[in-house]
Amino acid sequence: MPSLLVIAHGSRRAASNDEVRALAARLRAQPDSGYDHVETAFLELAEPLIPDGLHALAARGATEIVAFPYFLAAGTHVAQDIPEAIAEFARQRPDVSVRMSAHLGASAALSAAILSVARCESAGAGACRRFVDGAPVACDCAT
Repeated sequence: MPSLLVIAHGSRRAASNDEVRALAARLRAQPDSGYDHVETAFLELAEPLIPDGLHALAARGATEIVAFPYFLAAGTHVAQDIPEAIAEFARQRPDVSVRMSAHLGASAALSAAILSVARCESAGAGACRRFVDGAPVACDCAT
């Protein structure tokens, strides 16, 4: 079975990076996900960086890795930076096959997910806020 590497941009805000790690943990917990391992890597500003994430999966025995760009748009990072990092890894490790999937924003399922979150149907308690006189207050739309 292949391994999955969820690749995000990375942030100076540690909580943002932890959100990506939590997503990987939820993916990992999915029964019959089809992946032996699910890990995260970051383009910059957080660790592990993409090459380190790829090498870590290879060290765990992965011979096939799906690199998933957790990006909404196909900007320079998706079109150039991530493929370059994968290509460098592939030159170093020709024994490991790496396939870069489409980025998150290309998914047909994303529009339904956006509408669901905007309607407060699936974001979870406390995720929505209203602004009253410029101040955020708890939103009651999910109740």
